[in-house]
Amino acid sequence: MSIQTFYMKSTFHLPKYIFLTCIVPVIYSCNQPGVKQLQLCNTLDMERTDELIVFTRSKAEALAGTIPPDGYVLLSNKQQPVVVQYDDLDADGKWDELAFLQSFKSKETVTLDMSVADAPAPVKAVVRAHVRHRKKNADNSFGPVITKDTMPFGNPPTDFSKIPLPPYLTEGPAWENDKVGFRLYFDTRNGKDVFGKRIPAMVMDSIGANYNNSYHELSDWGMDVLHVGKSLGAGSVAIATKNKAGKDTFVRLGGTDVKQQTYEVITDGPVRAIFRIHYAWQINGNPVSIIDETSVWGGQYFYESKLTIAGAPAGAKLVTGFADFYDNSPGQVDTSGIKIFYSFGAQGEAKDNLGLAIGVRSDNFSAHTRTTDTLTDIRNSYLVSQNIETGAPVLYRFYSGWSKSDAMFDSENGFHNYLQQQAIKWRKKIEICIEKK
Repeated sequence: MSIQTFYMKSTFHLPKYIFLTCIVPVIYSCNQPGVKQLQLCNTLDMERTDELIVFTRSKAEALAGTIPPDGYVLLSNKQQPVVVQYDDLDADGKWDELAFLQSFKSKETVTLDMSVADAPAPVKAVVRAHVRHRKKNADNSFGPVITKDTMPFGNPPTDFSKIPLPPYLTEGPAWENDKVGFRLYFDTRNGKDVFGKRIPAMVMDSIGANYNNSYHELSDWGMDVLHVGKSLGAGSVAIATKNKAGKDTFVRLGGTDVKQQTYEVITDGPVRAIFRIHYAWQINGNPVSIIDETSVWGGQYFYESKLTIAGAPAGAKLVTGFADFYDNSPGQVDTSGIKIFYSFGAQGEAKDNLGLAIGVRSDNFSAHTRTTDTLTDIRNSYLVSQNIETGAPVLYRFYSGWSKSDAMFDSENGFHNYLQQQAIKWRKKIEICIEKK
C-alpha cells in the first residue's frame, strides 16, 4: 500500500534488511531553536555515493523530538533541503519510515540540520526509483498503474506469434532506478529480467507499450539485455529439496503449483520503491507460503529481495541465481561477511559486455553451483543456495552491470572491483564518529 511520498529535509533509520554500514549518527543541539544537528560519518577510506538512510518513525522522534501524528521531520544540508520520502508501510495513514540518499567522500563527516514541522518541505524531487504494473485495455493501450493485483491462476506466457502485446506491460510488474531496470513475468514462468539503461529517467511506464518499438533492440534509453530462457534469469527463486521419490531436486517458484500470486506496492519513489509478491505455493502437495519483498533505490546497480518463508520442507534451501548463456566467465568476491558470485562476458543480448551477480550474507550461505541440462526444468543457470530458518527472512541482492550503462563495466576487472566495494559497504562494521561541539 502506498504511502505519502514527500520531498524535503530529512531524517533516517536502519531497518533490518537494509544495511547502512559505517555511517552512524551523532546528534547534538545547535543554537537555532527547534533545530538539532545530525552528523553522519563515513569511516571508510572510499567514497560512498547515494547511501540509502532510513529511520523508523520512533527513531526519528528519538533524534528530533516529539513528532505530532500529522508531523514531519525535515533535514537540510548547508541550508539546502534534502529530499526525503515518508512511507506508510502499514497503510494506517501515518508514515512509519522516512528515507533519503546521502553521498560521502572518503572518511567524510556530513552534518545535517534536523527539525520537526507540520508539513513536508516544498522541494521538487527528481524521481530516482519507481515500480509499476499496468494491464492492457481492449484497445491495446495500457491502463493506469495498479498497486495491487492477483495473477489469474495458471496464467500462460504470451504467445507473441498470435498476440502482439501481452496482457501486462512488459509482461508484468517492473521496477527501476536511475541506473538499471528489472521486470517480473506475471505468468507461470515467474522469471525476472534486466533492462540496461543509458539514461537516468524513469522509462518503464512506456517501454513495451508499442509493439513497433522492440525493447530487444538498442534504443537511446537502453534495451532488454538478458536472455532468460529456462534459466533463473535475474534472481528468480527456487527451492532445493527432495521430490516425492526422495531424490534431490530444484523446484522453481512457478507453474501451476503456485495456487495464488498477488502483487502489492508498498512504496513508490522518489528515493526508493518497494513491492511484495505473496505466493501460496505447494511442494510435493504440501503448502508453502512465500512473501518476496523487493526494494530498489536511487544510484545503485542492484535490487534487494527479502523472502519470508513458511512451511518449507525440512532441510530445504532457498535457491536464487542468474542466467548462464553465451560467452561468460564466473568469479566471486568473499569479503567482510558477504559472498558475491558473478559472471562476466559478452553475454548481453547484443553480445556486449554484461556482468551479473548474486550477493548474500556469508553466515546464511549454503552452496554455489551451476546447473546441468538434466537436473530439472531450471537450465543454464548459476545457483546460490541459502539456509532457511523459521521466522528469519532470507536476503539477497541481484547486481547487473552493463557496459553501455557505465564504462566501469567494460571489463571483468572493473565489474569485480565494483562488487568488492559493494561488499565492503554492505557489511563493514558500523563505527561511531565522535566530534566535540
